[in-house]
Amino acid sequence: MKQWIRPVVGAFLLFVGVVWSLQGSGAIDNSDTMSGESQWLAIGLVVAVVGVTLLVGGIRKLRADRR
Repeated sequence: MKQWIRPVVGAFLLFVGVVWSLQGSGAIDNSDTMSGESQWLAIGLVVAVVGVTLLVGGIRKLRADRR
């Protein structure tokens, strides 16, 4: 069960990063503090990249362990 933690956390971070990036760019306008703020665009992109890294690394580890 432990091997699923990395991909699940990665998928969550990817989702959060994409939402923050869209809010920071102004594409999603439902937050007064985040909408249109470029710092949230940058933070979201960094979080999304970390999420993709964890997701891909976790999936590769799961596939390697299955063999």
